[in-house]
Amino acid sequence: PAGATVIGARAPLIAFNVYLTTEQVDIAKKIAKAVRQSSGGLRYVKGLGLLVDGRAQVSMNLTNFRETPIARVVEFVRREAERYGVGIHHSELVGLIPQEALVDAAIWYTQLDAFSPEQILESRLYKPEAVANSQAEPHLTFIDEVAASTAAPGGGSVAAYAGALGAALAEMVAGLTIGKKKYAEVEAEMQAIRVQAGELRRELTSAVDDDAAAFEAVMGAFKLPKETEEQQTARKAAIHMATVNAAHIPLDTVKAALKVMELAAMLVKDANLNAISDAMSGAAMTRAAITAAGYNVRINLNSLEDKSAGEKMLKELKELEKKADKIEKEIRKTMEERGGV
Repeated sequence: PAGATVIGARAPLIAFNVYLTTEQVDIAKKIAKAVRQSSGGLRYVKGLGLLVDGRAQVSMNLTNFRETPIARVVEFVRREAERYGVGIHHSELVGLIPQEALVDAAIWYTQLDAFSPEQILESRLYKPEAVANSQAEPHLTFIDEVAASTAAPGGGSVAAYAGALGAALAEMVAGLTIGKKKYAEVEAEMQAIRVQAGELRRELTSAVDDDAAAFEAVMGAFKLPKETEEQQTARKAAIHMATVNAAHIPLDTVKAALKVMELAAMLVKDANLNAISDAMSGAAMTRAAITAAGYNVRINLNSLEDKSAGEKMLKELKELEKKADKIEKEIRKTMEERGGV
């Protein structure tokens, strides 16, 4: 027997309804007639007027949103409604809509004339190559960005990244201890450490981007105009504020990394012995994070014209570094006693 299969396809259809500030369905019908293609209105638009829940509705099917964007349809309906002394109460979608259609509407209404879809964060994240990288080697994207010939992300971001990795190891070691009969006595302690380590990991991960953004803010402040005395004063103040903030970010990294070190010390002492080297590695990563972030605090404070503005921060940094040194010695001692290395 012979046969054939025919497959057809069309552009996504958008079922879009606009409710008016009236219950007069005749107005909705007049607007629907004006907007639909069959009556000489907009191409790729089908429409009719209905009364739904006591409110006049212009019910439409948009068969090609690229040729006739949704924003154009809305404004057409709005203009026609104004002719009859009514307005748009609200609109609704029935079913699904392509993201592109919503983005186009947002671009139109916000007048982002030079906008590029590449500026949408989610578009970058969900690109095939980005997804592939995140699934195969998620660390490569950040490492490649650091290796690029750009000033950011730099040392501060790398410090935060190292701290986040240290926290992740602490989280892992605690997880490897939980549920083991041999370590039942420290079960509650490990549960708490795991939660804290997870929170610190997220905080330090956020600091990776925060540090890069802080650096960009400093560069932006230096680019401010300085033709007039007023502009020079504003520029100087902006540079000062941006630089102080750029020092605060790595200082916060130091604080968070120190907390991870404290957790690592507890893990080296009480956690699963089979994972003690992982706990030590986490401690080493966070100690490196503290050192690296500390350099970034100092370099930013050193660039301030008013050095006294950073004295308090520098004093706090030195105290945190002393605590880190002390914890590191304790961890090494425990490692020798418990791990034999």
